Amino acid sequence: MFLIQRQVPGAPSSLAYLFGCGGKGKAIAVDVHLEDVDWFIEQAKLKDVEINYVIDTHIHADHVSGGRVLAEKCGGEYRLHEFSTPEFSFTPLHDGEVLTIGNVTATVMHTPGHTTDSICLLVSDNRRSSEPWFLITGHTLFVGSAGRPDLRGEEEKMAGMLHDSLFNKILSLPDHVEIYPGAQAGSVCGAGLSAKPVSTIAFEKRFNTSLNKDKDAFIQSVLAELPPQPADMKKIIRQNTSA
Repeated sequence: MFLIQRQVPGAPSSLAYLFGCGGKGKAIAVDVHLEDVDWFIEQAKLKDVEINYVIDTHIHADHVSGGRVLAEKCGGEYRLHEFSTPEFSFTPLHDGEVLTIGNVTATVMHTPGHTTDSICLLVSDNRRSSEPWFLITGHTLFVGSAGRPDLRGEEEKMAGMLHDSLFNKILSLPDHVEIYPGAQAGSVCGAGLSAKPVSTIAFEKRFNTSLNKDKDAFIQSVLAELPPQPADMKKIIRQNTSA
């Protein structure tokens, strides 16, 4: 199994991923930026793998997605959660769905809160164990922070959904599970993000000050610490949803 974490050059706070089974030559690309499509194709060639699935963890508001372009170029399936509502067709992902790429599996976890269509991917290397190894968390959970719930309106409702996704799903995972988020320090998609691009469930439980178990206190805290919204947010969302 391999995992490549990509710090996007044009947006150094954003993180994208390529992971899969080198032995069977299969891979998944996650949260690809438009300007980074050729880099993913190059990396797939270097690893001698085909990219079977290209996934966005949600409809992004901070960068233009290259997911559809990469999928067209490499012949993979472009996939979003079934609650996504772009103008173009895509293959929907469902909560609990398991994607198999060689010896590697990625289980879809629907984790609404940052957006209604947000997902995480729980990854296992079955040559070693069926136990989960790491979680790609998108913009739901960051190292040192939680995702912002205000980009689509209904801030309090979304913050409550975010709390439920964190405490009922993500933080119930085994403590050893590694966390790979969609952004790090410098991103406007959350407040107080760490510059360290990886953590574990156990560490975030102990030291992530955003993770207040009291739901009302969590909602108040998240909404009180919102950074400015992404520049050109509405234009970016239109680009990511237009046919």
